[in-house]
Amino acid sequence: MPAPCAFDYAVVRVVPRVERGEFLNAGIIVWCLAQDYLAARVALDVTRLRALDPTADVEAISAHLAAVPRICSGDASAGPVAQLPAKERFHWLVAPRSTVIQTSPVHAGRAELPEAALARLFKTLVESGT
Repeated sequence: MPAPCAFDYAVVRVVPRVERGEFLNAGIIVWCLAQDYLAARVALDVTRLRALDPTADVEAISAHLAAVPRICSGDASAGPVAQLPAKERFHWLVAPRSTVIQTSPVHAGRAELPEAALARLFKTLVESGT
């Protein structure tokens, strides 16, 4: 196993009615400089989204969420931002915005394998419904 390394992460949030400030967690982005690791997992709980806003555009929100992992991986289909260096992609993704797709403040952690940290955070913060 590699030695534990520091990583940063943010929770991807869906804020269907920005003026109300209500959100649901829909993904995790993890960036580990030491291992040059940038990845994200996303999942939209449509039932919870509809509880916050029955008129939310599920198709558009799903498309925007799906772009996050593609940007992380450098997929050219995700547009010009996906071609930036990984560190810049992470900072672009976690920049504060007042849109339907937002991220939490950036948090820090330590893990031997950042992909394991991503899986754990996703399970805890997205799949658990918190």
